[in-house]
Amino acid sequence: MKHLNRRTFLKSSALLGAGSFALPRFVIGQSGLPASQRVNLAFVGCGGIARNSIGDPDLRIVALCDVDSSEIVGTKEKFPHLAGVREFSDFRVMLDRMGRDIDIVVVSTPDHTHFPVTMEAMQRGKHILTQKPLTHDIWQARTLARAAEKYKVQTVMGNQGHTSAGIRQMREWYESGLVGQVKSVNAWFPGGIGSRKTKGYPPPPQAVPASLDWDLWLGPAAETPYNQDYAPFNWRQFVQFGNGRLGDWFCHICDGPVWILDLYEPTVIEAVKIDRVEEGVFPGGSIVEWTFPKRGEKVACKLRWYDGKNVPAKPADYSLVDTATPKNGKGAGAGIFGSFWEGGPDSFFLDNRSSNPRLCNREKMIEMKSSKAFPPEKYPRVPGGGPLAELVRAVSGEGPEPGSNFACAARLSEVGSLGVLAQRFGGRIEWDSRAMRITNRPELNAWLKEPVRPGWAYGEDLWKA
Repeated sequence: MKHLNRRTFLKSSALLGAGSFALPRFVIGQSGLPASQRVNLAFVGCGGIARNSIGDPDLRIVALCDVDSSEIVGTKEKFPHLAGVREFSDFRVMLDRMGRDIDIVVVSTPDHTHFPVTMEAMQRGKHILTQKPLTHDIWQARTLARAAEKYKVQTVMGNQGHTSAGIRQMREWYESGLVGQVKSVNAWFPGGIGSRKTKGYPPPPQAVPASLDWDLWLGPAAETPYNQDYAPFNWRQFVQFGNGRLGDWFCHICDGPVWILDLYEPTVIEAVKIDRVEEGVFPGGSIVEWTFPKRGEKVACKLRWYDGKNVPAKPADYSLVDTATPKNGKGAGAGIFGSFWEGGPDSFFLDNRSSNPRLCNREKMIEMKSSKAFPPEKYPRVPGGGPLAELVRAVSGEGPEPGSNFACAARLSEVGSLGVLAQRFGGRIEWDSRAMRITNRPELNAWLKEPVRPGWAYGEDLWKA
């Protein structure tokens, strides 16, 4: 069967529901077994969030790859059923030696190495799950969308909320007219980017731990002396390696607003407020605003991001029960965070995984529930297990293409990356999405595609006519 063309896919309502369209069947392993036992997985990056999936005894994991051997040791100690799984430090060596035995590669590395690992796997015909944010710059996001179309593999980004029933329900509410025309979305994460053990930038050089291949950890990034603040845990706050708190959470919290409201091509991105500016490090807090013009029947819309100690004001009709409320009683609570949608007669709330939609007015929400006045279900729900289970079903032929495939996820990541750029350089950015160009500050265009070290260039061929 011919692979589904992604341009057609984007235009179809099937994408919107991640539902019932036809897809090619990948006959892998023995028939009659559950999908999870017919697909071979390799993990690149074995600590942190990767362990949420690695620990599943129903998955057929054939390889573990990590630049820090202590992460593999710790993972195997935690999950004894992985004792015989082969180990690697270099993902390229793993694919050279075990390529024929691997169907899916799961990428859970720091942000700056998502792109090369993902590209290498796709070029070798491997289906792929890459954690969010998908990429470290805008050019990489657009290149991965092109790669997905060229290599015809199944792809998904690890933003769990896109598999939830809640994000589909919110779309149904919006398309039924219940939400009204949304003119403003305020999204927030109640916290900063964490603390460091050393002060100043760059942090002072330290001895590299014996278990860590520091050169491989750096990957495409410029040669930089090791410091414990970079690895294994705090890399996210450094612009060289991470995308800050906005990059960490935008693909969760703003997945719903971007996907449902078609907020893909902003004309202006502005850093309205930046807290605690330090060279090489993301701010401790910010307010960033994207401006989107009218999109078909959808009115112009502002999307605002708040983090650190910055929180949006609650809508006028807000009466939900917060689990935590700031002392001044004015802002959104720290215990409940996500996005407020305003513009129609009522305001709405979507949680931090773009799920669990609610009217901001608790009394009206109770009334709607009691009267069962919900719009009919339009978009098929995704079975449980999150993005990896969704990908395994697609690869084994038991389910449709994942909803947050790279054709969709790359566009979401690009919008987030534009906000990250505003955090880094401040001020106003005027964006020509079609030309992939900043028009008012041309000097910033150099950062749309970051330089890489020799031997780490990928995807250049996909831009040749």
